[in-house]
Amino acid sequence: MISSPKAVREPITRLARVALALEFAGTVRHDGHGGLVDDLLTPEGFAAWAGVEPDEGLWRRAVELRWAVRTLYARATGTGERLDTPYLMAFDRALALVNETAARVPRAPRLEWGDPPRVDYRDTADPGDRLLAGLATAVIEFLGGPEGARLRACPAPRCVRYFVKDHPRQEWCKPSCGNRARVSRHYHRARD
Repeated sequence: MISSPKAVREPITRLARVALALEFAGTVRHDGHGGLVDDLLTPEGFAAWAGVEPDEGLWRRAVELRWAVRTLYARATGTGERLDTPYLMAFDRALALVNETAARVPRAPRLEWGDPPRVDYRDTADPGDRLLAGLATAVIEFLGGPEGARLRACPAPRCVRYFVKDHPRQEWCKPSCGNRARVSRHYHRARD
């Protein structure tokens, strides 16, 4: 799993950053029965997902950040009304929260003298701030990078996932969503 605090602390590749940004938003999904599944529903759920010790304060901040991220994704994709819409926040608040969370962990370069000399980046943030800042930074770099233009909201009935369109003919986040959409279209055509 990409989501451990270690993965957020260490430099990550562009593709890993995209995967982390999508995985974080993807902790909410359709349950198959008209509702939502939330992997971060409890502090223990967040701890299991992030690979950290349960901490209620950090959990609350992570859930708020996740809804801010989903708000930005909904805005970026022009997503209309979906199952998760009641949980989204005002766009300005979401944008400010993501930017403020990323800024909580300023890094300073430090020269380590050796053969050869190398640069080490240091910060004084606690591990929780570092984790959330890493998630927010991954989202910022994803939305502001070339992959952000390929972000899509899955149009399948009841699906609330986002995905990066990797192929010109790709319409769905996964094949089962495409099947569900085709079955729904066939059902509605047959009834009308």
